[in-house]
Amino acid sequence: MRSIQLKNITKSYQGDLILESLNLTIPEGKFFALLGPSGCGKTTILRLIGGFETVDSGAIFLGDENITHKPINQRRVNTVFQSYALFPHMSVFENVAYGMKVKGVPVDEIQERVIKVLRSVHLESHTYKHIKNLSGGQQQRVALARAIINEPEVLLLDEPLAALDSRLKEKVLIELIELQDKLKTTFIYVTHDPSEALTVADQMAIMNHDGIVEQIGTPKEIYEFPQSSFVAQFVGNTNIFVGIYQEIEGQPSIDIPHLGCFSIFIPRKKEWMIPGKQIVMSIRPEKFFITKKEIDGFSHRLKGVVEAIVYHGRSTQYNIRLQNEQLVQVFEQNEEHFPQQVIDYDNELYLYWQKENVVVVER
Repeated sequence: MRSIQLKNITKSYQGDLILESLNLTIPEGKFFALLGPSGCGKTTILRLIGGFETVDSGAIFLGDENITHKPINQRRVNTVFQSYALFPHMSVFENVAYGMKVKGVPVDEIQERVIKVLRSVHLESHTYKHIKNLSGGQQQRVALARAIINEPEVLLLDEPLAALDSRLKEKVLIELIELQDKLKTTFIYVTHDPSEALTVADQMAIMNHDGIVEQIGTPKEIYEFPQSSFVAQFVGNTNIFVGIYQEIEGQPSIDIPHLGCFSIFIPRKKEWMIPGKQIVMSIRPEKFFITKKEIDGFSHRLKGVVEAIVYHGRSTQYNIRLQNEQLVQVFEQNEEHFPQQVIDYDNELYLYWQKENVVVVER
């Protein structure tokens, strides 16, 4: 196991700058997710690490070893592609064994290692089936088995679940987590789907449209404490309020036009928090408490009207129009079979929240 370091990486395609002076460290033995919108450079990073592309400038290190200009077959790095790239005319065994046969590995060793790796991905009962007779999820596991049989130090996964339906995707994500935990190999998982990244990652990096890493952290840190409005909005749902930073009797607050002035909790004051400056307040939909009743003692309250209701099974989503015409999204857990309070279209509601559940970022 070794870490991956990208130092001052710059890469262009046909005159278009994709990555500029990118610095990124991926710790060894972790399940690391690269998350960002399409076209931000995620797959380019993977291809540079794997050796499928060359850098314009900068260096890539596997541990202390500079692999920037090493050919693909000399890197202890394997890749699982979005398309799987399996041989359709071969059996599962033949696909997984192919690389070792090319290298001239003895037949007995090939047999032993293939059976062992197929067992690790729960495909031992499909060993001699042809690829065309497997489901999408099974084909994805064959691709994984082929990638890990040579025990790479780093496994690159380029949107490997894109072709799977949502239920199968959820199952395979759990299998990936279990496999990484068993192998202790560094996994680098590229996706544009925040829910996938939040599910699998020990650590994750969020890239914006310009190929810049906005934030690195654990899924909890990224979701609960986004450091920019881009991260807040890209990773999960959130409600964004734009207002003016104020300090009232020493208490930090945000003055939102046509809604009011609300105190905010700031663990550590930032240099850009200057009275009169425009800032952004982010509140996740599940952080609101909604009710038809007016409750005394809450200083953080908004009032609105229900415009849409979406039932998700475990929760219900309400879209609520506030008095300033802003539309707010609220999630409520469905904890009771027969709730005391039934909320319907056009109902007038109150939204309450705790200031500790607010995240404030620079505009």
